Amino acid sequence: MKKRIPLLTMLAVLALGLIPAGCGGKKASGAQETVVRIGLVGEELRLAWTKVAESMDAEGIKVELVNFSDYAVPNRALADGDIELNSFQHDAFLQDEIANNGYQISSFGNTVIFFLGVYSNKIKTLEELKEGDTVVIMNDATNGGRALKVLESAGVFALDPSKGNVPTVNDITANPKNIKIVEVDAAQTWRTLDDPQVAAAVVNSTFVVDAGGVPLRDAIYIKPIDPESDKPYINIVVGRDADRDNEIYKRVVAAFQTEEVKKVIEEEPPLTGIALPAW
Repeated sequence: MKKRIPLLTMLAVLALGLIPAGCGGKKASGAQETVVRIGLVGEELRLAWTKVAESMDAEGIKVELVNFSDYAVPNRALADGDIELNSFQHDAFLQDEIANNGYQISSFGNTVIFFLGVYSNKIKTLEELKEGDTVVIMNDATNGGRALKVLESAGVFALDPSKGNVPTVNDITANPKNIKIVEVDAAQTWRTLDDPQVAAAVVNSTFVVDAGGVPLRDAIYIKPIDPESDKPYINIVVGRDADRDNEIYKRVVAAFQTEEVKKVIEEEPPLTGIALPAW
């Protein structure tokens, strides 16, 4: 089950330091300032979006970055109007959220694609996995499916190719070492590495960075990016369908898709080495 944050707690978090969209504070000149609140999960994209905020500020658009700790919340906050955009998910995750919750939201533009890695406190390579070892993956369909594809690419087991980008544990067709797959909330995957029963875990870069880790340094395996098969995993900026023609939001997305932000992604931590520009 996905972790749910109580509504009152979420609203309290959103309220701290935020100014309602379209009713922003005024500059010294008296001109009204437009505020665009963007939901993030984790810290790895904050620096890139801070660069966007700096460029937008000169145009009288104030970009507010609102952090969430749970993947289940930002789309609900967006659909409810608590934020204007969010930037934390890939398209495969978005489509699953829409199908399950009926959200009237969609992609407004691409940002980055993250490498997905396997981590362990007990082994140095996946070849060291022993008969019956336990590997942890995420329990949501899209991230869990991608995690299984990562393990397949490393030769841990084989999957039914007809399942595409969303295979499940039941779609493992060959498992020579009888590896046991345990599914937990994505935010808990890194913590399971301390469990003596867990040999390895597939962990989103978000939570590796939040825990002080460095994917290129700490992962025992990172799947190379494939421009075609990994398209569903390109991260996106998401907004409400009703706002698709909003010129301010278009300008915000365009401000992300610039050479200045590309340089941040490619050269500055924490994004360098864990993500690639994807627009």
